[in-house]
Amino acid sequence: MATGAALRAFRKRIIPSFTSQTFASTFNSRSISTLVLAEHEGSSLKIQSVSAVKAAKSLSKDNSISLLLAGSGPGLHEAAAQAASCDPSVSQVLVADSDEFSHPLAEPWAKLVRLVQQKGGYSHVITTSGSFGKNIMPRAAALLDVSPITDVTGISEPHLFVRPIYAGNALCTVRYTGVGPCLLTIRATSFPVSPITSDSKSNEASISQVDLSTFGEDSVGKSRYVKHTSQDIERPDLGNARVVITGGRALKSAENFKMIEKLAEKLGAAVGATRAAVDAGYVPNDLQVGQTGKIVAPELYMAFGVSGAIQHLAGMRDSKYIVAVNKDADAPIFQVADYGLVGDIFDVIPELLEKLPEKK
Repeated sequence: MATGAALRAFRKRIIPSFTSQTFASTFNSRSISTLVLAEHEGSSLKIQSVSAVKAAKSLSKDNSISLLLAGSGPGLHEAAAQAASCDPSVSQVLVADSDEFSHPLAEPWAKLVRLVQQKGGYSHVITTSGSFGKNIMPRAAALLDVSPITDVTGISEPHLFVRPIYAGNALCTVRYTGVGPCLLTIRATSFPVSPITSDSKSNEASISQVDLSTFGEDSVGKSRYVKHTSQDIERPDLGNARVVITGGRALKSAENFKMIEKLAEKLGAAVGATRAAVDAGYVPNDLQVGQTGKIVAPELYMAFGVSGAIQHLAGMRDSKYIVAVNKDADAPIFQVADYGLVGDIFDVIPELLEKLPEKK
């Protein structure tokens, strides 16, 4: 009896020292180091990846930031040289040069993230929440046995984040208490990129190769690259444009949607579309703006024939100025618009095309 009582007393004394709060406090006290998964197109670093660096800088002033680039060929190394001088806070650029990464498939990239994270011991892994990040980060999190935090729009502390829920109608504060690295995808539009200073060349980060000698072991690919299609146009990229002009299902046909494209050419704007317009086949799905499309936050967002469904508003409500044109005065889009015009788009758009000067 005395032995049992002593064991119970001893257990009461030692159990509190292993609570999750104590462990989280120990984890928080570790030094912060971040691995940024960077995207490149050809020989150029994508601007969204620089936004991911900006988010990484918000974690801690003493954060050690590394960029990871993967691919093959000379374009990869040109992109790495650009990444080395994209921001003074980047300490090193890691390059994985292999035919395995000729195309950004989820399986090899996730294995690469696990390999680099385990070697580098990073406390955070960050990328953007576009198609690249949504494809890779969940699989990488599964390999590392952690829970990712997606679509982050604000960073309060190294393990305290803000993300939208209910299609952007509410903001949720999330604290990460996991035992492994913290994996994040961030909204690039929530971390605008500061201009790169002219003396950034003097702060170039070191570039090193990732050792892939053990990478090919037990490789099982469940997806394969089929093809890549892109439109050869001079319009700005939808995700980063200062002005976006979006058309909805009210345009009625792909032929009528060309009016939106002509208007975008005059204003030097990017073209967007609602899900209904994409589903109807007016434009390809890479132009879709909304909860299941691209998240944009331009300085000027013009919506023609867009009703303003909650799924669409989730993708553009952070725009600085919103202009809506719709013949339905009760359309929900007018509730978020800074300026609105009740009128028939088939009258309004031709008049705009006639009166606007040609883009120089």
